[in-house]
Amino acid sequence: MTERAFVPLSIAVLTVSDTRTAADDKSGSVLADRLTAAGHRLADRRIVPDEIAAIRETVIGWSKDPAIDVVLTTGGTGFTGRDVTPEALEPIFEKRMEGFSAVFHRVSFEKIGVSTIQSRATGGVLNATFVFAMPGSPGACRDAWDLILAAQLDYRHRPCNFVEIMPRLDEHLRRGSGSAA
Repeated sequence: MTERAFVPLSIAVLTVSDTRTAADDKSGSVLADRLTAAGHRLADRRIVPDEIAAIRETVIGWSKDPAIDVVLTTGGTGFTGRDVTPEALEPIFEKRMEGFSAVFHRVSFEKIGVSTIQSRATGGVLNATFVFAMPGSPGACRDAWDLILAAQLDYRHRPCNFVEIMPRLDEHLRRGSGSAA
């Protein structure tokens, strides 16, 4: 089997927080640093408050930008009253990715035990763009990138990866049977 060439992706990072600033956004920095170290391009990076409208506006805008392949969000996946990232994203996903949440919890369980149940990490597809929502802790972002996303966002990963299916993510839209946000 011949070795595949690396395919760099354009990835946007969104931190969902009422308190973080660019100077102290450790989780956003973990994701930005790791994706660029892997050879991908940081397409954009923003911080928005824990508000459904702000999260949706940013993610939908990025998903409609043909220059952005993947959106990574950090924060707002817990159970407190201000944690609304899953509520913002899951209703707009065209396809939900239960596997991301399941594998994230398995990986997280190995690190923090049953405390992993306090996360509502989620993922899905919107406008032919992969979207992954991770907890706001740097450790959770590190684990999600290092143990899940780095491989799945690498075209060389076998037996399969997300990069090889990206050209077909919008087939339902081209057939006219779907509706994009």
